[in-house]
Amino acid sequence: MCGRFALVTPPTALRQFVEFVNLPNIEPRYNITPGQPISLIRANTEARLEPVHWGLVPGWARADYMSRPGARPQINARAETVQTKPSFKNAFRRRRALMPADGFYEWERKSGQPYLIRRENAQPFFMAAIWDVWTGPDGSEVEGCAVVTVEASENLAHIHHRMPAMIAPADAQDWLSAPEREAPRLQNLLRPAANDSFVSTPVSKRVNKRDADDADLWQETTPVTPPEQLDLF
Repeated sequence: MCGRFALVTPPTALRQFVEFVNLPNIEPRYNITPGQPISLIRANTEARLEPVHWGLVPGWARADYMSRPGARPQINARAETVQTKPSFKNAFRRRRALMPADGFYEWERKSGQPYLIRRENAQPFFMAAIWDVWTGPDGSEVEGCAVVTVEASENLAHIHHRMPAMIAPADAQDWLSAPEREAPRLQNLLRPAANDSFVSTPVSKRVNKRDADDADLWQETTPVTPPEQLDLF
């Protein structure tokens, strides 16, 4: 899955990889968490970098959807079911987007050690995303998005078995603008990153705090060793 990420590259530099027409003022963020506004590249007649909440509620959901037990916005969508799952299939066909990032975080399950995962060449990357518009109980429209995830590449699987699907800049226009009837072929773009194209760095557990958002979060730390299981026999 992907539950935290960072974006520090300014729009002027992002536009060297994927073209979009506007240049909003975006502050560097080192610890973006679900429910917060994020920057999403999406295209109608032209591609724009726009704020959307991280967490998708399907557009068909009733106004009281979020008041139901266990209901919550979805931050991830599995690539294997994004075309068929009711919560995501309409967004996949009609509302695809790119979520730019400089890194994302994953936690090693046994030890709880967080890792910052970045491109080996330290360049920004673009995560596959889908978005939808839900009308809330007060009649307001809420635009929310989810990151599409795939199996992790081999060198990252020891941390977590899932990772975001990465859309190469060369495929960005196709992902953003392919018509609905051609959406099924875009499944071929949703695959694990090339092995060793991303590297992991152990970082402080301070990243667990939602209000921690500074460059020191990227400082490498000594990883926590998972506790050994006691042999009781």
